[in-house]
Amino acid sequence: MSSPSQIVIIGAGPAGLRAAELLAGAGQAVTIYDHLRSPARKLLMAGRGGLNLTHSEELHTFIGRYGAAAGWMAPLIEAFPPSALRQWCAGLGQATFVGSSGRVFPEGLKASPVLRAWLRRLDGLGVRFALRRRWTGWDDAGRLTFTTEDGLVDTIAPEATLLALGGASWPRLGSDGGWVDILAGQGVAVTPLAPANCGFEVPWSEHFRQKFAGTPLKPVSVSFGGARIQGELMITARGLEGGPVYALSAPLREAIAATGGATLTLDLRPGLSQTELAKRLSVPRGSQSLSSYLRKAGGLSPLAVGLLREAGVTGVDAVMIKALPLRLTAAAPLGRAISTAGGVALAAIDAGLMLRARPGVFVAGEMLDWEAPTGGYLLQGCFATGAAAARGVLAWLDRGRAAARSHVPSSP
Repeated sequence: MSSPSQIVIIGAGPAGLRAAELLAGAGQAVTIYDHLRSPARKLLMAGRGGLNLTHSEELHTFIGRYGAAAGWMAPLIEAFPPSALRQWCAGLGQATFVGSSGRVFPEGLKASPVLRAWLRRLDGLGVRFALRRRWTGWDDAGRLTFTTEDGLVDTIAPEATLLALGGASWPRLGSDGGWVDILAGQGVAVTPLAPANCGFEVPWSEHFRQKFAGTPLKPVSVSFGGARIQGELMITARGLEGGPVYALSAPLREAIAATGGATLTLDLRPGLSQTELAKRLSVPRGSQSLSSYLRKAGGLSPLAVGLLREAGVTGVDAVMIKALPLRLTAAAPLGRAISTAGGVALAAIDAGLMLRARPGVFVAGEMLDWEAPTGGYLLQGCFATGAAAARGVLAWLDRGRAAARSHVPSSP
């Protein structure tokens, strides 16, 4: 039996932890480096909303949620599908359930019990953590370099390296995109990072902003590019946030980049047909103000009425209520996005997720160029790519050992 290989994983998020679990389980010596003081900070933040692990929909539909990356992500998801993630979680003593929307959550609806059980498992497998160490690249001898909080420099030359540093959303939780320049300097093609699952800016009037910022708009249906999604939006001081615009963030972002803006269409009364709404609004208005009339006869909230006024609607107009155009001028800043688009380009990695420019260095998680909507697809993608990168590391080590054996001269 061969001796364990020294493997360094940089990044203590879900992708890195999953890779460490598989590699250590295969008998390798694994150390996880991270520049924060504790692992999986972003996972813990996600747990505040119940920790949506994955989704229960049919696998073909599930894979389609990865959009342009669905083709190359498909075999990775199929190798570690949602059912496997649920079994993994159960193996930690954390049973899961399917919510009414099809999303999958741990029964405790918290990330901390899952993470504690996971870290205990990793400890039992011998995985070591080297925290408060920021990766700064490679030195002239090809060794990994890290700086500590005290400004000291560590170097290490592992047999394989797995990078799982995340994207650049919520940088205070660890993923700050600092790796982009490091890899670009090594000749690695990186698609520019961009916000995904993000809000968008709208040039509200000062009156509207002061009156409605922080107010939810529900129910509402939004349409763009042939897609229509119903849910709840939140008016912010700078624009809109919420599930419907998060789900449309990729085409909205691309339209804004191409033309300088995008027009989102709001249906302020999604439960009524235009014909039924027009019938209700045919009731004589009498002495009521327009706002009172629209609220009572049309069932519109004060915010919905405010949006009509913001768009310049001054009368009773069922067409505009059902299809109100709203001009978006920019995506929210990357640091405020839920996740990140862009990353290490597909052409820069091989089938085992190893960098072509640096043999023995593998990439997983949000560092790769894929994006997906919220609903469990983000975590599933991180787990699946972490597992795939771990398999790539093991296969590469096996090839190296086989090559070494083939060069050993036979005994006389």
